[in-house]
Order: sequence, then structure tokens, then C-alpha cells
Amino acid sequence: MHETKGDEARGIANLSALAALGDLAAFLAVARAGGFREASRQAGLSASGLSDAMRRLETRLGVRLLHRTTRSIALTEAGARLMDRLSPALDEVEAALDVVNGFRDHPAGTLRLNVPASVARLVLPAIVPEFMKAYPDIMLDVAVEESFVDVLAAGCDAGIRYEERLEQDMIAIPIGPRRQRMATAAAPAYLAARGVPLQPSDLLQHACLRGRFPSGSMSAWQYERDGKIVTIEPTGPLVVRLGGGVELAIEAAVAGCGVIHLFEDWLRPQLDSGALVPILEEWWGSFSGPFLYYPGRRYLPAPLRAFVEFVKARQSDIER
Repeated sequence: MHETKGDEARGIANLSALAALGDLAAFLAVARAGGFREASRQAGLSASGLSDAMRRLETRLGVRLLHRTTRSIALTEAGARLMDRLSPALDEVEAALDVVNGFRDHPAGTLRLNVPASVARLVLPAIVPEFMKAYPDIMLDVAVEESFVDVLAAGCDAGIRYEERLEQDMIAIPIGPRRQRMATAAAPAYLAARGVPLQPSDLLQHACLRGRFPSGSMSAWQYERDGKIVTIEPTGPLVVRLGGGVELAIEAAVAGCGVIHLFEDWLRPQLDSGALVPILEEWWGSFSGPFLYYPGRRYLPAPLRAFVEFVKARQSDIER
């Protein structure tokens, strides 16, 4: 009888420990996301559930961890100290639990990637469908944005960016084409009316359709020929936010509204159909393709490990 009570007590203690661990994980999700709504989206949990977990945790600890307003949250000094110590500890717990995933026939779980629109449009379509067929128990959650991102703070497992935008202290492996080009083009009707630019500097006299980064800075147009690099800051009647606004810029170019400068592969359908005509093609310089990057943990989560191995094998086949 006493042994049964002891077992029950241990069971209750274990449940309490698991509940506390869940509340700590909820705190970390909210702190990293900067709010309940974004944490809810990233973690796939309800905002009210996260809020309840925060109240339980603060009550248990007897200290406030978050300053809350109707629009945002901010860490208290105690919350900031807890987050600094908690992040590596919970990462180790996740890694330990994920070891069990290795005993499954197929890895399972969620893989969260953060990628720019160009990768979502030009790189992932050739990879994701085959990966999903190979790993049906893994759910891919892909966030598409252009800004510089701390993948861990954003609640992601890995990111895909170009070489100049890679985060420091990360492992990076090639993914997708190893060389790409930016293309400049315009509609035949536009060129008939305004003339064909013969030098990059001629674009300063043309209506150019430009892109703006989320930071507010404008995307410069860079050209290269015989070792000479020319950077142009053209003007024009349309500016779109890079990512979601790119399709609008393409449609405007096809309609004859101006000159567009974009990934060659993105414009390839319009170039092949004749809807757009290449301009200054001898000046189109190539650049290194994108990289998959992720933290250099000793133990990768099973979904990420499966994706890394899949990408490496695919790149090896391409290079043969």
C-alpha cells in the first residue's frame, strides 16, 4: 500500500515537472517572438494558452517576467536573466528528447525554415515536393521574408540566404543552383518608344521599376563586364517591396511601363515568350547561389537533420 502511494506521488511529481517544463517552453516562445500572437503562429499554439502558461509560471516563481501592454511585451530584468539561462538548457532538452526520434522508421515533427521570396519561388519548388514524399511525417513550416533574420529568435530551425546575408557562427551548406544571374529586361513596346540602353549608365534616362528592402533601403542594380563593376541607382514610376511586390513589377514591365532588374530565372518565362526583351545581357554578372544555414548544435532535431542530409545528397547528385 505504501509503495502504491509512493508511485502515485512520484507520478504526480513527474506530471508537475512536465507541466513546468511546458510553461518554461511557452515563456521562451513568447520571449523569442516578441509577443503572444507571433509566438502562437510560430509554435502552433493558442495565444490564450500561452498567456495562461505565462500566468502559471509567474505565479510559481513569484516574480514578473514580462511587461505587457495591449500592443507589445517586453522582458523584465528577471525575464531577461531567465531567458539567457533557459535557452541553452531547453535546447539540450529538445535535443535529448529528439534522440528518441531516431528510433522511428521515419523522422517526424515540424521543420521551420525562413527564406527570401526568390528562394521560395526559384529553389524550393525543386526540393520540397520530393522531400515531402520521402518524409511524410515531417511538416514543413516556411516563413517567407526578405529582412535579416536571427533564425533562433524567430523560432525557426534553419534559414536560407545568400552569402552576404548569412548569420555568423552558423553552419552553411549549398542549396539550389550554385551560380545565378540578375537580368535586366523591358517590353518590346517600351524599347520601341524609349530606345535600347547600350551602357548601364543609360538606365539613368529610363523609367525603371525598382525594389525596396524591408529596412527601407533601395535595391541597387549592379553590372559587371571585363572585371569592371558598375552600380546604378536608377529612378522610375514604381517601387515595390521585395518579396510580395515582385509579381506586380513584372506585370508592369510586361505592360510596357519600364525596365525591370530581377533574377534571370524569375524572368525566364517572360524572356522565353518574348513578353520581355533582355537588355545589357553582356553586363549580367553571376553570383553565388543560396545556402541553407543552421546553428552548429551537436544534436540536430530529426526533421532538420533529415532535410540537411536530403539537400546534401541532392547537391551531390547535381554536381556529378
